[in-house]
Amino acid sequence: MSEGEAEGSIQVEDTSEKENIEPPLKKVKTREDRKIDRLGKLEARLNDILSCTVCLDLPTKSVFQCRNGHLMCASCFTHLLADSRLKNEQSTCPNCRTEINRNVCSRNLAVEKAISELPTECSHCSHELPRSCLKNHEDKECLNRPVHCKFKRLGCLWQGPFHEQRDHEDNCVHPGMTGLQLMESLEVVDKNHKNEQELFQNILNLLSFEKIAINDLQLKPYRSDDYLPQLCYESSRFHALGQQWVVKANVVGNEKSLKRVLTYQLVQKGKVNLNVKFLMLRSPFSDLVIKPEVHQQEFSCDLQESSYHDLVLLDPTECNKMLEANTIKLRMIIFQIPGSD
Repeated sequence: MSEGEAEGSIQVEDTSEKENIEPPLKKVKTREDRKIDRLGKLEARLNDILSCTVCLDLPTKSVFQCRNGHLMCASCFTHLLADSRLKNEQSTCPNCRTEINRNVCSRNLAVEKAISELPTECSHCSHELPRSCLKNHEDKECLNRPVHCKFKRLGCLWQGPFHEQRDHEDNCVHPGMTGLQLMESLEVVDKNHKNEQELFQNILNLLSFEKIAINDLQLKPYRSDDYLPQLCYESSRFHALGQQWVVKANVVGNEKSLKRVLTYQLVQKGKVNLNVKFLMLRSPFSDLVIKPEVHQQEFSCDLQESSYHDLVLLDPTECNKMLEANTIKLRMIIFQIPGSD
């Protein structure tokens, strides 16, 4: 046998050896693995069954159901009712088209409890735990939850996981700063609180005025006479400072808008020169949280309507809750500026 033939025979032998290598055995699932698979499939099926029919996510708060049992999370349910009021249509279930409103729909407590026991992952550490325990874990227990340095007021901008907070604060340079260095940081903090202090002082000064009127109002919806009728609100006439008044309101944003705002104006029904300041507050019969803003208007024979002002809610999503109600309950305070008689 020549040298070339010998090399050829060796190569053939190597190839056959590779072909004869058996593939690795498939991993055999244990009883525990099969149990985990079943639980995973069960959780997936429960997620599909208990999800909101509108946003297709698991509800995080209250769960409402139509007459046929279709589920809607609280925010979607409120949004549907607000949409229907804006469009002047009857609100219906997106699944079966049966009528829905606060009277015919009810909360499903069993579904709410079932959802609270379903597992979920912490957004900070990926630890799996029941949904009912998630908020407490993320706010107080998770070692990876984001926190600020306790010297934030001194100007420290550090933000990081909780388990690194102590090490940072032990080495933070802000406690050792000079007075001049700290003044710059404190000026920024004071500037952020200045507007709140001015508003508080302004309202406190207004309360010392001689003539003050407090009225609890109910704004009822109606449709404008425009080519495309718009949803508007108006209160009944009320007496304040010896005059008759009306509050009118419009909605900024249509049924396709995610953010909606209610704007209002104060209308004097008499023809008297009067200089007033006014603000809108939460009614004692409502749970809306309103950020108060003071406005001034000088009424006369030629000017009987104020400008429109936004009703500022601390939680903008609450606007849908306000719109879906039959009436909007608010409290208005009007202050007559001295010397405006």
